[in-house]
Amino acid sequence: MPNEVADTVVIGAGVIGLAVARRLAQAGHEVLVLETNDAIGQETSSRNSGVIHAGLYYPPGSLKAKCCVNGKRLLYTYCEQRHVAHTRCGKLIVAVSEEQHDALKGLQHNAFNSGVDDLEWLDQTRAHALEPDIRASAALLSPSSGIVDVHELMLALLADLEAAGGMLVTHSQVMGGKSTKQGIELLVDSGNESTLIATTVINAAGHGAADIAHRISGFPAKHIPTIYPVRGHYYEHAGKLPFSRLVYPLPGKTGLGIHATVDLGGQGRFGPDAEYCDEVDYRFDESRKHTFFDAVQSWYPGLSASSLQPGFVGVRPKLQGPGKGFADFMISTPGDHGVEGLVNLFGIDSPGLTSSLALAEEVLLSIHPANK
Repeated sequence: MPNEVADTVVIGAGVIGLAVARRLAQAGHEVLVLETNDAIGQETSSRNSGVIHAGLYYPPGSLKAKCCVNGKRLLYTYCEQRHVAHTRCGKLIVAVSEEQHDALKGLQHNAFNSGVDDLEWLDQTRAHALEPDIRASAALLSPSSGIVDVHELMLALLADLEAAGGMLVTHSQVMGGKSTKQGIELLVDSGNESTLIATTVINAAGHGAADIAHRISGFPAKHIPTIYPVRGHYYEHAGKLPFSRLVYPLPGKTGLGIHATVDLGGQGRFGPDAEYCDEVDYRFDESRKHTFFDAVQSWYPGLSASSLQPGFVGVRPKLQGPGKGFADFMISTPGDHGVEGLVNLFGIDSPGLTSSLALAEEVLLSIHPANK
């Protein structure tokens, strides 16, 4: 790839980068996607619960709330049209005691103010009628929550990108860049270093997004946030889980709590927990099993510790630091930082998967504001 000129470059081929690249290509851009790894979606996109979120948890008016609610609708439609495996299985959020009822009602109120109007309050009898094996004094039923095969989704997005004339190049790491009169000049290592000049660059590098911004000469450092890696372990469940829906506790300060999911292959799992760490680290810490067991048994008393088997680790790129409050998605545009042609996506953690198609629309509008 020696000394090329490109219209639009997207850095990162996770689900967000692919969704953005697809949308821009369909809007008429000539799109080149650069991915450091040897295949698409090797990091955050392939290490999560695969849940389609309804939009319950995020402050009304926030980008997370808006993109989750809009993205859920877009994602279900897309999966149906492109025959991507998914299921609208529904979810229960449980209160294990009356002391948690106010928090559960607060979650219901928050969701309604964010545009989620299909939640149903269940008393103990109705909750147990739906999921007899859970412990719940009350629950919220979210019928529009679901599961998607993330790999199938990414393959469909890539196919759409390529059908619209876009191209993916793997083993390509962005080493640096600078703003020039001709566009943004990127130094790319694809085995050999070369330069690439693009009119528009979308930085969708996930955990590496801040590092990419730092490598672009002259980019104002004050517009580069700190990204906090948060590790989450998942334990597989040996044997069939007795749930037909997703089951979640009330959310914690850092994450949504250790919850139960069943993937489209029938594999049940619990997770993730949430632990701030200094770097992206996918090693599994088996000492966390007791914490998992205690957390899950609080709402699933029939759980056997021997049924918990080590699964995998995901790491989320959060803007919310330890002990801090809510941090929204950040789409940083030239109007924010002053570097023409550069859009940075920072802190796209959960519900990034659900929000991917809606975030792609937001990026398109940031480039073509007249379309708003």
